[in-house]
Amino acid sequence: MTAFQRLILRANSGCSWAANAITLRSLITLFEGCLLVALGVRLLQAGGLLVSGTAGISLLGADLTSLSFGSLFFLINLPFYWLAWKQLGLNFTLRTLGCVTLLSVLSDLLASSLPLGNVSLPVAAIAAGLLIGLGVTLLFRENASLGGLNILSLHLERRYGIHAGRTTFSFDLLLIALAALVYPWPQVVGSTLAFATLSFVLGRYHRRTPQTTKIVSQTDTTQNDATQSTASAYDKANVQTVL
Repeated sequence: MTAFQRLILRANSGCSWAANAITLRSLITLFEGCLLVALGVRLLQAGGLLVSGTAGISLLGADLTSLSFGSLFFLINLPFYWLAWKQLGLNFTLRTLGCVTLLSVLSDLLASSLPLGNVSLPVAAIAAGLLIGLGVTLLFRENASLGGLNILSLHLERRYGIHAGRTTFSFDLLLIALAALVYPWPQVVGSTLAFATLSFVLGRYHRRTPQTTKIVSQTDTTQNDATQSTASAYDKANVQTVL
């Protein structure tokens, strides 16, 4: 089960108002997560690298147009809020909107106030993947995200039965292919390294919460009961046929 799927289970679990309330601790955690991601984006910009998702589209678009990363990232995420509200609820959608807005502002501020010069591509890729992965993990734990293709993948899975992992992986491959047409091969390899580091960090550090574990256990129990009921009915039907 992916980190985003765990988030979906937690968001759809019927949490109490207290669990969804914005506290000072939640605000600080969300700010920390956005700042970590913004620092990772700044390293990617310095190295001319990409990362997966709408952030990667925004980085590519910023290199090809006169718009900044922050502006593109905010605009690209606009169509996904309706899906987020439908799939994950108003609380998650509002938090995600706030985080996307904050990241857009922070990334543009860092781009103008944090000059980095020449950077080592492998170091920039690994450090950026770590920073973005840890930042997104903090957002996930506070029932928020940075929007984008994960929400679309979930919608396609629920509506048309297309596995969310396949959608995300296919888009990442497409983004790398586009990068190969635009960037020199060192940047393409570095971007692939950033992709891999980000995926590793999300898989390692986004642990299942007790609430989510309970939901998964209930889901597994329900599925097992349904399987046993189906098997029992099948056996009865066979007995009746024999008789």
